[in-house]
Amino acid sequence: MIQFEHVTKLFGTKKVLDDVSFRIERGEIFCIVGPSGTGKSVTLKHMIRLLTPTSGRVLVDGVEVSDATGDALSRIRSRFGYLFQSAALLAWMNVYDNVALPLREKTKLSEAEIRERVMDALSKVGLEKEVEAMPADLSGGMQKRAGLARAIVTQPEILLYDEPTSGLDPVTSRRIDDLILDLSRRLGITSVMVTHDLHSALSISSRIAMLYQGRIVELCTPREFIHAKAPMAREFLESQYITRRGRWESGSGFEPLS
Repeated sequence: MIQFEHVTKLFGTKKVLDDVSFRIERGEIFCIVGPSGTGKSVTLKHMIRLLTPTSGRVLVDGVEVSDATGDALSRIRSRFGYLFQSAALLAWMNVYDNVALPLREKTKLSEAEIRERVMDALSKVGLEKEVEAMPADLSGGMQKRAGLARAIVTQPEILLYDEPTSGLDPVTSRRIDDLILDLSRRLGITSVMVTHDLHSALSISSRIAMLYQGRIVELCTPREFIHAKAPMAREFLESQYITRRGRWESGSGFEPLS
């Protein structure tokens, strides 16, 4: 569904992505992990052409995103929802208006139709009683859920998550994981998640790609990632107290180790 073909990205002389190739299948929860500054968010932004490769190609269902413009680019982007790391709620709008914004900006739906879509999205993330709340009055987890409601209100086929559990406590982080998994299963959405949180990636992903110095050093299932041999992958696992002997809750593509 989403394909990177030998993508390299330079910012000046700095090579952020270095000959990156992979394919994400429809319905996957695909997690991209790795240290800070190694190209994870840059990879995500290439999928909707917020960035363009220096060389290589990015395709969605065989259509090249990396050279799309105008109406063709708008059609591709309309297939995506995006949850930003900070949730990116507009501080002067309440929850309802934040979620309604993309429908008001991009569609010709009536206010009655918009209300139906907004309330449905808010109910899916458990915020239907918070329509009048302002972002400053919400907890970090509730802000992420409001941002997620805004991301799904346009009924996208693909959801991009940039550090969805960043800054959240462990209990709230696991609730966000459960929500991502539930939305993927109920709505059939393809999910691509950038995260530092290996607990999250191991619990809900179908596959994990690890980026290090702009290159993919591991691309495998969660169970296989536990046994990764790449030194950086082992260091990443051990830094989060994850060992080959650890036991993990079953996720979409991961089973507890025996």
